[in-house]
Amino acid sequence: MQQTKQFFSKLGLPEGDLHHLPSSTKVFPDGAQYRIEIPSVEGPAALQAVVDAAAEFAVPVHRVSQGSGVMLLTDDELKEMAWIGKQNQIEVSLFTGPRATFDIYAQTAAPGGKSIGLRASGMDQVVYCIEDVKRACQSGIRGILVADEGVLWAVNECKKAGELPADLVVKVSVSMGACNPISVRLMNDLGADTYNVPTDLTLAKLSAIRQAVDIPIDLYIEVPDDFGGYIRYYEICEIIRVAAPVYVKFGLRNAPNIYPSGTHLEETAVKLSRERVRRARIGFDFIQRYHPELKISGPGAQGLGIPCPNNA
Repeated sequence: MQQTKQFFSKLGLPEGDLHHLPSSTKVFPDGAQYRIEIPSVEGPAALQAVVDAAAEFAVPVHRVSQGSGVMLLTDDELKEMAWIGKQNQIEVSLFTGPRATFDIYAQTAAPGGKSIGLRASGMDQVVYCIEDVKRACQSGIRGILVADEGVLWAVNECKKAGELPADLVVKVSVSMGACNPISVRLMNDLGADTYNVPTDLTLAKLSAIRQAVDIPIDLYIEVPDDFGGYIRYYEICEIIRVAAPVYVKFGLRNAPNIYPSGTHLEETAVKLSRERVRRARIGFDFIQRYHPELKISGPGAQGLGIPCPNNA
């Protein structure tokens, strides 16, 4: 076993999970250790609710992410989300289009098919996803969310070829499930700018992943029920210490899964978004109470995919 560990060490990988929990020396470009993300912000009304609640609760929000997909937003809604993000210096990360669960694809509904997750089913869906990204970028969006290795690679190739903006921030979904240092490094090599690790990783596992990659790690502090339902507020300071740079995310337990969303669920989406910001205030208070020296990014910090509407 020691020989195997030494081999990995030569490759710049940890020899195992880091149970001694070293402090991360890595930071965001602005020197900060953490940023705050609000997930499941499904349209302009929900985004505006996040902005309003962030002001009310005096909590900084750096990024919002969405799960229903670019394809289920109108052009006007895309432009409105881009404008709200631009005006408030918030990254707006929108999910790419159709996925296996949207298709006439039986395996995702079968007990053994859950590993397929939200991956693109067939080359057509890869093409559709790239079209979604192009359309979002044309409206000024500069953050997208993918859940498929092929789509991730394709987006990166499009960026290199000038088919997509070079400043597009590519976030990888928690649904991808890479949960060890090597698999996360592979996602980084394929073009991930920020990676949402599974919700149940221990501090030792997070620390080992941090040793292997420099990109930000995204992690739920409060986890939606369909991803485990954990509530990790008392760990938040240690998570930041060992995993920095990290986006701490505030999902919501006892909340419905509203994907795909729309105007028929808008009232619910707005209320859920508002409560997620309130939960973020609770998490922020934990940090201020126990380790206020931990550094948080300011508004519009370097590396954020702040929208840039065409007529901005």
